[in-house]
Amino acid sequence: MLDLARLERLDLHRTPWGQVFVAQILRLDYAFPRRTRIVLEGTGNLEPGRSYILAMNHTDRYNYWPFQYGLYRRGLGYTATWVKGKYYENPFVGAFMDSMNNIPLPSRGYVITTQFRKLVGRTPTADEYRALRDLADGLVAEASPELAESIADLKGFLRGFADVFDRMIDQVMRLNRRALELGQHLLVFPQGTRSIRLSRGHIGVAQVAQHLGVDVVPVGCSGSDRVYPGNSPFAKGGRIVYRIGEPLALDGPELRAHRVSEPFRPFTLEAGAHREAFQAMTDVVMNHINELVDPEYRYSDDRSSDGVSGVERFVSG
Repeated sequence: MLDLARLERLDLHRTPWGQVFVAQILRLDYAFPRRTRIVLEGTGNLEPGRSYILAMNHTDRYNYWPFQYGLYRRGLGYTATWVKGKYYENPFVGAFMDSMNNIPLPSRGYVITTQFRKLVGRTPTADEYRALRDLADGLVAEASPELAESIADLKGFLRGFADVFDRMIDQVMRLNRRALELGQHLLVFPQGTRSIRLSRGHIGVAQVAQHLGVDVVPVGCSGSDRVYPGNSPFAKGGRIVYRIGEPLALDGPELRAHRVSEPFRPFTLEAGAHREAFQAMTDVVMNHINELVDPEYRYSDDRSSDGVSGVERFVSG
């Protein structure tokens, strides 16, 4: 399981052997028996020697692999990819994630769910999760009697959650800075879950970009869901197109108006006071991604996700 101790032990490497190993497997898989073609358009938008936050839509389980493969084959460097904390519940999967230089991102929802599960011995129901989340976010002052019955020391639970979450985020930011020191790009899926149709993005990308002073490059992925239609890591064959957009500079004309001037710690309640500005910046990034994908991957009418929802977003099984 992903916990504070696990994050504190985690480090990144200048040459992530997992990405190199997977690239060799993909080189064969994409040639035989069903040929897969990986197209990268707009690579000139990635200035050599600079690191960016690469913000991409997330259509399927594996759509970052062909992108990493394409960058590697063209000598455009490695990425450190944000991934969900739930993938670290399996020790073998967690070890593989480490080898890929991935950065686990424990969302508030993940930490609430895992802390509840450790204390109560089961996953919270949707109503329990919503009540705990509202309490943790300061949206309500009191818990229902039913929730108080589930957690005898509710105040202690909330204090413990806040301390653990803040310390875990400190480690996440350490890893993000480490990736940039190594000259790698941060690869982020702002949608937060897999979805064929683009949905409204979450504000983490805007917070981290501003906190670390890194420009954002939108990337549109089209066709990967047909090459990887299920859980199998072996390609079905086809054509995947990645369109790399022009960098969105933090001080450029599209993002400058949404900069937050005072210091903040990403993902904290204090940062939440600037949610409107973060969301406006995220919307700009998502609109650019929308322009870079084929029509069938663009926004749905209500910009909602067609992916996993509820507590299942945070835990496996």
